[in-house]
This record gives sequence, structure tokens and C-alpha cells, in this order.
Amino acid sequence: MMKKVLVTGSTGFIGRHCLPFLLEKGYEVHAVFSRDSIDNFPNILWHQADLLVPGQVSGLVARVKPTHLLHFAWITAPGTYWTSLENLQWVRASLYLLEAFVKNGGQRAVMAGTCAEYDWQYGYCSENITPIKPSTLYGICKHSLHIMAEAFSRQMDLSMGWGRLFFLYGPWEHPGRLVPSVIRSLLQGEPAQCSEGNQIRDFLYVQDAAHAFVTLLEKEITGSVNIASGTPIMLRDIIYKIGEKLNGKNLIRLGENLISTNEPPLVVGDVRFIKNQVGWSPNFDLDEGLNQTIHWWQRYLSGEK
Repeated sequence: MMKKVLVTGSTGFIGRHCLPFLLEKGYEVHAVFSRDSIDNFPNILWHQADLLVPGQVSGLVARVKPTHLLHFAWITAPGTYWTSLENLQWVRASLYLLEAFVKNGGQRAVMAGTCAEYDWQYGYCSENITPIKPSTLYGICKHSLHIMAEAFSRQMDLSMGWGRLFFLYGPWEHPGRLVPSVIRSLLQGEPAQCSEGNQIRDFLYVQDAAHAFVTLLEKEITGSVNIASGTPIMLRDIIYKIGEKLNGKNLIRLGENLISTNEPPLVVGDVRFIKNQVGWSPNFDLDEGLNQTIHWWQRYLSGEK
């Protein structure tokens, strides 16, 4: 039987990087987009749909009849997604999508969760140990979806995995986020205004994250799985690494941006489960990932894509 995967958020930061991995695994890949599909991806079957409109979702899933589902679509705009009421709409839309998927014979689903589901006071986040206590509407909605989707999946005998993402960087990231904002400023010879950069985070190259999701989709593992590097790094160290690579350390301005008073000092993922049970580990270290990202931004800013 042909494996058919429906990918939502397929033109987004993570989804677009999943497409070649899925083709390599032999899937017939059906990619959902709301505005513009990606022209340079051969062998992808594109479907335009607004997933916030139930009628469009039911029609799409009934036509495709996917065996597998990889769900990334959500509100992701920096600065607004933490508190946007649109998070509530995406909980409803995701549940409706999952219901339509099962109704049309779906067998295996993997959805994107977030490290913001954890209680960040603990710093080190482990799937079955660290308490769940999201402090933002975004984290609450993601966790609420996980609880409901997991209960629904058990009742309907659906195999479902939940990938908890930590901090990503790489090609196609929103330009307002840390890594691209520093790269773009230095490439343009402008000061890179940053916070003090004392926060410690877990950064993963986006192509590795995409590969992790596809690897998880291939397994029958259920429940939550951290998708992270497992390597703590101080933000200022990333900023200075970029500065060294672009000979722009003199343009770095630490301490010019204020950070929230409730910003946690440490957020790092425990990756023992994904390494030992899923059989995945990153292919890119930070140096190589930053090299790839800088090269992409150089091409992008020069008009290439």
C-alpha cells in the first residue's frame, strides 16, 4: 500500500525542510499551503486550503485520504504568537483535522508541540520527569491540544507522536528572530542590537529538526518526544560566533535590548529518549549549522533563493 503523507505548514520554517526527507522515505507527499506553494520542489502534490475553515479541511482530507499526517501549521509570528487568540483557533482546527484524518483511514500522525509546555523554572526539560506548566497562551494551547489529541487517538486506535520543539535556527527563519537578525545586520554592515545574552538555550539546526520529525513519523512511538540538540549554549556565545564568522564582532551591541523579567535563565532539552528510542541524533553541530545559515542569508539578500 502506498504511504501517503499530508503535510500542513509545508511552506513554513520546518515543513519545507521535511519534504525532501519524506520523498526519500518513499512517501507520496501531499503538501498544504494557504498562499504560495514552493516552485522548486518536484514530485510534491500541492493543495491550497485554509485549515481554519472546517469545510476546506474535510474536503481536502477526503480527496487525499492520507495514511500519515505531519502537522506543523500554527500561528508563528514573532512577538505575537505567545499571546495571540489565534492559538485557540488552531487548537480547534487541529482537532478537526485529526478527526477528518481518522475518518478517512489515517494510521499514523505526528504533531508539533513545544518546549513552552514545560515548567521552565526547572531549566532542564525531560519528557517524563519535568512538570508540565506552560506560562503562555501559546504553550497552554499546544499542551491542551496534546492532551485532547492523545485521548482521541487512544479511543480511535490511532498511532500519534508529539514532537516537542526547542529553539531552532536555519534557512527561512523569520528575519526578526535572534540568529537571522544578527546575521542580516552584520551582512549589511549595521550594528546588531541584542540583549545581554546571558540566557542559556538549546539550539538545533532546522534541517535536523525536520529529519527528527520524519524519523519519528516512521516509528510507532507514541507520546511526547523532545526534538532538541541537548547542548546548552549561552546566547551571547552564538552572537559572537556569528560575529567571528562575518568579521563583525565590532558591530555587536550587547545589552541594548531589554528582556522580559520572567525570561528563564536556562532551557535545555533532555535528548536521551529521541537518541535511544527513536534512533535519531543531529547531523549538524552549531558551527556547521551557522555556516549553512549564513551562506543562505548571503544568497537570499543578494536576490537568490
